[in-house]
Amino acid sequence: MSELSIFTRAMLKERKDILLSILGGFFAGIAGVVLFSTSGYLIAKTVFAPPLYTLIILTSLVKILGLARAGSRYGERLFSHRATFSLLSRLRTTFFAKLVPLAPRMLDKQRSGDLLARIVGDIEGLQFYFLRVAYPPIIVVSVFLATVLFASFFSIWIALLLVVGMLITAFVVPAIVQIGQRKADGRVRRKRAAFSTEATEMMQGFIDLKVYGRLEQRQNELLTLSDELTDAQQSDAHRLLRGQSLHSFVTFFVSWGVLVLGTYLIVSGSLAGVFLAMLIMASMTVFDESAAMATLPTYKKDSQFAARRLAETFEAAPPVVEPAGTLDDSAPPSIELRQVSLRYEEAWRPVLSGVSLRLPAGAKTAIVGASGSGKSSLLELLLKLQTPTLGQVMLGSTPIEELNAEDLWHKSRVVLQQGHFFKGTLRDNLLVDDAAYTDSELLEVLEQVDLPGRKLDELMLEKGENLSDGEKQRLAIARTLLKKGRLWLLDEPTSSLDYVTERRILKLLLERAQGDTLVLVSHRLAGLQQMDVIVVMDHGEIVEAGSYNDLMARKGYFYEMKQLERQMIGEENQEERQRRLG
Repeated sequence: MSELSIFTRAMLKERKDILLSILGGFFAGIAGVVLFSTSGYLIAKTVFAPPLYTLIILTSLVKILGLARAGSRYGERLFSHRATFSLLSRLRTTFFAKLVPLAPRMLDKQRSGDLLARIVGDIEGLQFYFLRVAYPPIIVVSVFLATVLFASFFSIWIALLLVVGMLITAFVVPAIVQIGQRKADGRVRRKRAAFSTEATEMMQGFIDLKVYGRLEQRQNELLTLSDELTDAQQSDAHRLLRGQSLHSFVTFFVSWGVLVLGTYLIVSGSLAGVFLAMLIMASMTVFDESAAMATLPTYKKDSQFAARRLAETFEAAPPVVEPAGTLDDSAPPSIELRQVSLRYEEAWRPVLSGVSLRLPAGAKTAIVGASGSGKSSLLELLLKLQTPTLGQVMLGSTPIEELNAEDLWHKSRVVLQQGHFFKGTLRDNLLVDDAAYTDSELLEVLEQVDLPGRKLDELMLEKGENLSDGEKQRLAIARTLLKKGRLWLLDEPTSSLDYVTERRILKLLLERAQGDTLVLVSHRLAGLQQMDVIVVMDHGEIVEAGSYNDLMARKGYFYEMKQLERQMIGEENQEERQRRLG
């Protein structure tokens, strides 16, 4: 059960509450057995008209035992559930601590709905491991042994019968349940994960499904998955019910056995008749403690399957121990790539092939090229979102693999193609870096990125659904301007802006990045005259590099791209004039 090693270690940290819950369960079980045994003895004793003080003692003992049982059961529930919730808290913390460093690569390999099912459902499923798997055997064995020892004072044969009943309920019944469980190993969790995955994708792609007329088909597929999940849950419930019914049958069978055997012993003179009711009540009560054993195999399999899925999450992306190196932000860093190649897992061709490039500190560099040429992948290498297959990336004099990723992200000003926006106010989405800025400073930045007149308390929907693509990009740039750092990494920051606004934003970025190292990825060529270096990429290789004037003078790849862009802009302007005249 190596998958549960994390949970087992967490249990050791909660050993105090676990021990108290075990003690509470033991005393509650023993108090219950003695309570009902005393009640049976009291009923039988009244037939012989005992002295009044005997009845007073017995009735008082019953009341005391009732209170003791209730108090012990309350303590057992309190400590066991507190331990379980603490265990889940520790497990979530451990899981997320391992998951965060893997997040960029994990999202490339895992479907978001399945990952959500693992984070929520599988971790939640482990709550039953202690309550339903580890805890019941301890209580069953301890309470049964104490009851058998108590019964042996009156009849060794009845004590042996209880031992047989304990063995059947502790081993035979769970084994029978486990045989039926093998066919459905993890079926409910697999169906739940599949349903969660498809439901998440349907919610995210609702508009596209609606536009292309595929919404009804996807709804039917989701309903089919829902029916399959319901069937799996019903089958699981039936197996639990069969186990509980089998346990009840064994309980009554043993109780009838105690009655028959006790009657025989009374007739043969080996047992006083007044103790028969006491022993029958003891046998019926003690088996209540073993009821959880009938469902133990189901919860055990479920916990193991959930733990296995959590372990697979990390096996798919082995953990990387982050180094402690930090980026020196007292001066702008230089950037150097030495014969860097990058191939994504299971990809048929490399994304980057033998890229060598050196960018001096403080240089303004534009990386251009057609879609799929490897521009964004190069930027991901500089952010440690990807690890080069071959070669080495240097920031300043330090290899990037020696830098701590979090420190690198914290000290870089980054604009990605798809910036995420959270549900909340505009102010909340500007202050994601937890920096202290006044409202006037925030409004000034918004005005600089051509978002004047916006209110900081204005509500933003998740993913910025109530903003246009251009507004999202300008808001992402505003967040970048509010950060600190001497390294600017911008991936298509103005792709959704018109040409006039784009030129103003690029001018603003270059002014603010004066003296800093800036790398701009773009498929548009407007405004690149101000760049120190333009790197042209095609099919994962650098085909040209130089200043704007040098590349235009060469009349190579960049020159052809520029001519094509001018032609397309001219055609667009001509069409616009025709629309206005028409």
